[in-house]
Amino acid sequence: MSEKIKEIDLTGLKCPMPIVQLAKLMKQLDAGDEFTAFADDPAFCLDVEAWCNKTGHELLELQNDEKRLIAVIKKKEQ
Repeated sequence: MSEKIKEIDLTGLKCPMPIVQLAKLMKQLDAGDEFTAFADDPAFCLDVEAWCNKTGHELLELQNDEKRLIAVIKKKEQ
């Protein structure tokens, strides 16, 4: 398993584009890779939780630091 940690900045994007960008990123990652996503769309919290539940990826952490939302996601094992 690769231990790469990546970041993706989704600030300024509105639903559904943050999730579209996450899906594109997943195609570039290995199973078990973790990455951090930054967003500022208020819908992102609900969207990323639903997307992880649907796809099987693991939402490790979800924070709101008042300026942006921060999600740490682990790609599902194949």
